[in-house]
Amino acid sequence: MRKLLLSLLLVLFLTTGFPQEEIPFPSIRIGISPAESPRDLVTTLEILLILTVLALAPSILVLFTSFTRIIVVFSFLRNALGTRQTPPAQVLVGLALFLTFLIMQPVWNDIYNNALQPYMNGQIGYQEMFSRIMNRVRIFMINELKNHHNEGKVFLLASSVGQKFDKLEDAPNSILIPAFVLGELELGFKMGMLLYIPFIVIDMVVSSILLAMGMIMIPPVLISLPFKVLLFVAVNGWDLLISGLIKSFAGG
Repeated sequence: MRKLLLSLLLVLFLTTGFPQEEIPFPSIRIGISPAESPRDLVTTLEILLILTVLALAPSILVLFTSFTRIIVVFSFLRNALGTRQTPPAQVLVGLALFLTFLIMQPVWNDIYNNALQPYMNGQIGYQEMFSRIMNRVRIFMINELKNHHNEGKVFLLASSVGQKFDKLEDAPNSILIPAFVLGELELGFKMGMLLYIPFIVIDMVVSSILLAMGMIMIPPVLISLPFKVLLFVAVNGWDLLISGLIKSFAGG
């Protein structure tokens, strides 16, 4: 008991006998200060613009490039094979991204040399830079529409909103972009249907054989899946598919 009382008195003496230093806490202030120079304001706007572009980058990549057609064909291939989650979606998306960079490389190089590089050198303003970028992307979309005879989708959308123009090059971006996406979806579905045909034949043959043998309790997919994978590997399907996708683009 005495030891406990002595310990309490010692603690009380130490806490009251010596002044304790206050721990400083950092203060946080949020406010808007005026720009010291016009260049500071321009830099702030450029940062906001870059963040906006980064936020819209996935949509730009999907809508303005070859990504849509590639990923649609890959999805059809996986469903036609019946392998469910093989290859994984992450692998297909990653492969589609790299193929998009490969196919769009001439467009990227042109944009960098004629738009980004002059802007970084101070030769043009940001408005001219975005104008040149959009003009180059429009050339790619128009070439794809013409190469696959999908010009009618542009005029169809234009007539739906009451706009008229004689040439495809005169179409505004609000009509050209959705027409290009519709064309890419249509091409992806056509290529996907061509991929489905040989695998459907295998499914029908296996189903007929199992039905003739009276083995109606065995799922036909269980038997046809190895044959479909074997056929795809035997004909070197990945090489044929990738080369066909790359050749289906007009080259920018």
